[in-house]
Amino acid sequence: MNEHIYVGLDIGTTKICAIVASVGANNEINILGIGRSRSEGLTRGVITHIERTVESIKAAIADAEAQSGVKIQSVVAGIAGDHIQSFQSRGVVAISGAEQEITQADVNRLIDDTKKIALPADRKILHVIPQEFIVDGQDGVYEPVGMSGVRMEASVHIITGLVSATQNIIRCVQRAGVSVSDIVLEPFASSDAVLYGEEKEVGVVLIDIGGGTTDLAVFADRTIRHTAVIGIAGSKVTDDIRRGLGILTAHAEEIKLKFGHAYMPSITANEPITIPGIGGGDPKSIDKQMLCQIIQPRMEEILEIAALEIKRSGYQKHLSAGVVLTGGGSLVKGTADLAREVLGAPVKIGIPRGFRGGFVREIENPMYATGVGLVLHAIKSRQRGASGNVGEEKVSGRRDSIVNRMRKWFDEL
Repeated sequence: MNEHIYVGLDIGTTKICAIVASVGANNEINILGIGRSRSEGLTRGVITHIERTVESIKAAIADAEAQSGVKIQSVVAGIAGDHIQSFQSRGVVAISGAEQEITQADVNRLIDDTKKIALPADRKILHVIPQEFIVDGQDGVYEPVGMSGVRMEASVHIITGLVSATQNIIRCVQRAGVSVSDIVLEPFASSDAVLYGEEKEVGVVLIDIGGGTTDLAVFADRTIRHTAVIGIAGSKVTDDIRRGLGILTAHAEEIKLKFGHAYMPSITANEPITIPGIGGGDPKSIDKQMLCQIIQPRMEEILEIAALEIKRSGYQKHLSAGVVLTGGGSLVKGTADLAREVLGAPVKIGIPRGFRGGFVREIENPMYATGVGLVLHAIKSRQRGASGNVGEEKVSGRRDSIVNRMRKWFDEL
């Protein structure tokens, strides 16, 4: 990967998207190309057919290369699926320096201490996200390096995933002729694309409704507090339409996007919809309200599970910025209105922003939130690496390639 070219690869259940971006002299981000292909071989965010996934990745990469004129060599890939689990952990170390000044090495030791947890052999840590440091009993410390103290504690958010799911992502991307520079949790990436710093500070929930999974992340006090991946999303809505109307999946998806409503009161004109017949049969006719009766219950189910996750986070009463919906599933008309009713909070649609040139208008679509977020994560990781700051997952200071990390995981099994 060129030093100033970054590529995010969103390997989703219904689509695979490769986004190529560059960073200019004034740190302006330009979108150079967007490659999309229909995803084949994934179920609920997890790869279930290697060959089909490889072909889909190749198609998206080729599309992005043709549009951008850049030869893609390395990507930052996203990971999701209902195998993702997260929990809180704490650690403590003593500061033993001559002047008892906290150094980066002390922080590294502390983060390593938080990783000393019992995990099943088939699971490994994907991200360790520091939430706050406590120095000699003083909490609310976010950057302890340079402070004086004799005892330092940390509260961290740990995200784990299946080794096999992660390895399959790397294997598919490599067989498509591209290397993987990093793997990032998808809701983590999406938050970089659509959330403002002020929202993360006062408290906000990101709900990314994709094709196979609905990703959720709770932010408060500038850091991530809870993550969850729900195995129900837009493809289930399409499947309900297919079954309910007795039509092909492709027709069901088209009808959902063109005429679908997730909230009955949002329908202003109950227009008839013509459905093509199967096998040369006569076309059928339904109306928007009938279609909404199929879509709304499934969307309510997704949002109700999200509400349970928000409650489980313990931050339900500390989310002043409300809810931000993103992902392709949020494009169904009335989704924000339904979310306001189900979640009882302010809701808005999150759109990727912060770009100066290239395909700016094309990228301003919720379906590209994860892909854009992966690019932004790659840019921030490089900047953190250059400045030596403490960062999520990179906090240990070890810059092993993702492939070497995976090899170590399998050696330990």
